[in-house]
Amino acid sequence: MSLPSLHDFHRPLGSTGLTVSPLGLGTVKLGRDQGVKYPNGFQIPGDDEARMLLRQARELGINLIDTAPAYGRSEERLGPLLRDQRQDWVIVSKVGEEFADGLSHHDFSAAHTRMSVERSLQRLETDFIDLVLVHSDGNDMAILEHEEVYATLAALKAEGKIRGFGFSGKTVEGGLKALEQGDCAMVTYNLNEQSEKAVIDYAAAHGKAILVKKALASGHVCLSPGVDPVRASFELLFAQPGVASAIVGTINPLHLAHNVATVAQVLRGH
Repeated sequence: MSLPSLHDFHRPLGSTGLTVSPLGLGTVKLGRDQGVKYPNGFQIPGDDEARMLLRQARELGINLIDTAPAYGRSEERLGPLLRDQRQDWVIVSKVGEEFADGLSHHDFSAAHTRMSVERSLQRLETDFIDLVLVHSDGNDMAILEHEEVYATLAALKAEGKIRGFGFSGKTVEGGLKALEQGDCAMVTYNLNEQSEKAVIDYAAAHGKAILVKKALASGHVCLSPGVDPVRASFELLFAQPGVASAIVGTINPLHLAHNVATVAQVLRGH
């Protein structure tokens, strides 16, 4: 019997023209192990392990990969690891947050935005990035109204360096504002936190894309005995028509296979 896969469940990423798997692979753990909020410690996998994980993801029907400059060495590792596979992946990266010497800092200027995207193109060994999101520091409205990052991303899209742009924020107001001009909002939505549902509803009504971060509450979700928290999480998410994909960061092949099988079951039931 073949393993469950997501090949049959790819869906549009809003109106970008891109088609994505309902589960995306987050890659924080390929590049950064400091200052991350996970319940258990982990070791950054070596190249062979990472290559096997990416192959497994692809075979299971995952085509969406999420990275960021703030994820340590994630981008620069993905470039060589994904060599000769560019056509197989929709790559999401970010701008605005840098991580160095154990600390994050933010820069939303036009110059930094352009430098960051050019650097991501080089690290990822590609001519274009499918989607670039602003990595908000939480001051969503101030970034969108007073910084140059969004206008710069629109210019980079017009130049063909990125296919779409959007915002990974922390507020409903920011998410709604970001979708007015942008292609995508990345929101937190899980069994513990549902305050950004209005952004998902707006996206569904306006043909915009939603990616969900912390879909499994970063591994923290707890329910009553006998309830599978992974299944309950995905049932909640995929009941929302606005959700294109949930980004889940795992380096554990068993977790990856279980997540894929669970999403396939949930979507088959919808």
